[in-house]
Amino acid sequence: MQHAVGSPLPPPHQPGHGPAAGWSPAAQHPGSHPPDAHPGPGPVSSPTGPAPASPPPPGFAGVPTGPAAPHPPGHAPAPHHTAPHQGSVPPTPDTTGHVQLPPGGPVAMPSPPPSPGTPDPTSTTLAVLLIGPAGAGKTSVAKYWADHRRVPTAHISLDDVREWVRSGFADPQSGWNDHSEAQYRLARRTCGFAARNFLANGISCVLDDAVFPDRPVVGLGGWKRHVGPGLLPVVLLPGLEIVLERNAERSGNRRLTDEEVARIHGRMAGWYGSGLPIIDNSQLDVPATAQVLDDVLARSIASPPQW
Repeated sequence: MQHAVGSPLPPPHQPGHGPAAGWSPAAQHPGSHPPDAHPGPGPVSSPTGPAPASPPPPGFAGVPTGPAAPHPPGHAPAPHHTAPHQGSVPPTPDTTGHVQLPPGGPVAMPSPPPSPGTPDPTSTTLAVLLIGPAGAGKTSVAKYWADHRRVPTAHISLDDVREWVRSGFADPQSGWNDHSEAQYRLARRTCGFAARNFLANGISCVLDDAVFPDRPVVGLGGWKRHVGPGLLPVVLLPGLEIVLERNAERSGNRRLTDEEVARIHGRMAGWYGSGLPIIDNSQLDVPATAQVLDDVLARSIASPPQW
């Protein structure tokens, strides 16, 4: 069985950088500029200035290639015809590659069901964020949950998106620095853009990330800015011995040391008392955890949380 992948350990939150847990209050104001928001790239200009316009090829329609020949007396010049511009022809309705997609906007809070009763989260378009330490089972549960829903659902893994960077990949295993921090933030923002576009087109999303409660600006608050206020976070937090056992089954750069796993797990305990729903899946397999997740989400839909 494959288990979830947690983020390597970033530095803890420093005093004066925001609240200790829960949503960031600044995230409620779309017009504000969060610390982790980076302006998009500007127009790229050539270092040597604008390229000179290339002369048209000989014989190009509408451009004479030399002095006009004189017309014989009594003969009017032939009418001049200009070839139509190819780019001005609109595509036919059945042309592929021109499917109109709704733009992705901030995800609103899911509406409670109009009739009394327990809502069915498997038939509702949702945006879910699974939070937990390395070895909590986030990725395995997210994949299973997405596979068994009644509506189209996408699984977006932060670690998978982060590893899209090949040359120049900043692996936090080699040390946490500005480059690894920047690539984590870029991956989170990319996941948020993808989630908003999927949701705008009727496809639910489940994201997974090891979000720390003591880093609200770049953690939970950042996810809320990137996706929208309708994002429903749920914490998976099994016991320490479970995450140590699952981490030992990993290989490569996704396997952490026991000491680092213990530190991450200890910091994740800060979610207790935060108001977020917490699932202890120490004794649950993946299908059973997904069922509990549906129960938690049903309560969140019926009574949207205020984080």
